[in-house]
Amino acid sequence: MKKYDATIMVVEDDPNDQILIAKAFRKNGVTCPVQVVGNGAEAVAYMMGEGKYADREKFAYPTFIVTDLKMPKGDGFTVLEFLKGNPDWRVIPTIVLTGSPDLDDIKKAYMLGASSYHLKPQSHEELQKLLAVIHAYWMTCQVPEVDITGKQLITESKGKLGERYPQTDPPS
Repeated sequence: MKKYDATIMVVEDDPNDQILIAKAFRKNGVTCPVQVVGNGAEAVAYMMGEGKYADREKFAYPTFIVTDLKMPKGDGFTVLEFLKGNPDWRVIPTIVLTGSPDLDDIKKAYMLGASSYHLKPQSHEELQKLLAVIHAYWMTCQVPEVDITGKQLITESKGKLGERYPQTDPPS
């Protein structure tokens, strides 16, 4: 398994699910920060470094995001749309973990850039197994290099295949 500093952001409005998801990651041996926010508006504030999320040492940019869909004050689609609308954040793997099996929700989530879509399991044991698979998969993937706060570093594109895609600094 690849070793690097990771931060997981969980966007979930249900306090019980927040606890269960965080516990499942810990039971799977995840030691990196798991930052939990209660809705899409909080997720946007976190990414923008607004309010209590201004301290990037405490609230580093996430390496990957797990979001529910149906939440007040900004749903999961809001989160996806916001992330995918920013060139520097659209590369963050964003996993939808929801209770909605609606085919339109599934389609829209992928249209908005979801990396994967999973239904919330019925038991804590099944949730733990699912999150173990998700975490193990993303920890084996190559991801853009980041600084100590999780901000992506600018890479050298001149003369390379990706040269035609400009890079920008994410908002600080």
